[in-house]
Amino acid sequence: MFRKFNFIILLSCMVAVEMFAQEKIELWPGKVPGEVKSKAADVFQADRDNNVTRISEVTNPVLEVFAPKPINSNGIGMIVCPGGGYGILAIDKEGYEIAQWLTEHGYTVFLLHYRVPQKKDGALQDAQRAMRIVRSKARNYALNKIGIMGFSAGGSLSARLSTRYAENLYEKVSDIDTLSARPDFAALIYPAYLDQGENRSLTPELKLDQNTPPMFMFETADDPYGNSALVMAGALRDAKVPVELHYLPFGGHGYGLRPVNDAAKAWPELLLRWIGKL
Repeated sequence: MFRKFNFIILLSCMVAVEMFAQEKIELWPGKVPGEVKSKAADVFQADRDNNVTRISEVTNPVLEVFAPKPINSNGIGMIVCPGGGYGILAIDKEGYEIAQWLTEHGYTVFLLHYRVPQKKDGALQDAQRAMRIVRSKARNYALNKIGIMGFSAGGSLSARLSTRYAENLYEKVSDIDTLSARPDFAALIYPAYLDQGENRSLTPELKLDQNTPPMFMFETADDPYGNSALVMAGALRDAKVPVELHYLPFGGHGYGLRPVNDAAKAWPELLLRWIGKL
């Protein structure tokens, strides 16, 4: 009975967030680079195992914009990248529910529907283009900082953008592509795939230097991907990039904001406190 009641609350939250979305922005006005399929609406999985809505295919990447009430705006934009192993997007648990929470705290949220399934290069192109689009709209939304945050594979994507933002990953589409794709900060919540180097060292594509944006990471020791955050934090420290890592003993993986354990209850306040010090 309690789980059913929880599901109803979460579904209501998701619907409420979708209702006040300000805008939906297509990332690629013409052909999507490297995409072999024609643009189409997102494909959703039929099942809702663990009360999660999953998008199983994205061929037309978009940003959904959720703005706070003007009186509450803190001038910070946040691109949100749901997780799902680069195979799906956990669009409610690590997307709409996060957007609702952030807007309640004054953030302007840009929820990224990046390409899946198994299109890691395309996903990074989407993230780079998304950051440039948000930067081009900073004045419209009165933004003075633009960050990126992600969960699991979305954390991997956020780290990849934060370390590869200056690369030419696609042919220029418009003048927007002359803008910087560097996030002002990144938040990685139980990130995955950051330790795919030799002997579980830093993934080779992640090249860090003193221009890498500051990062916040939250992880638990019993997460199968728990080594990712440890390796990334060490590499950031060596590169003299500001980093804050919180590492709890228990919590597992994939909880989002849902109050299923102490980890889920801890990271939101820790993150808000860290951003407030930037």
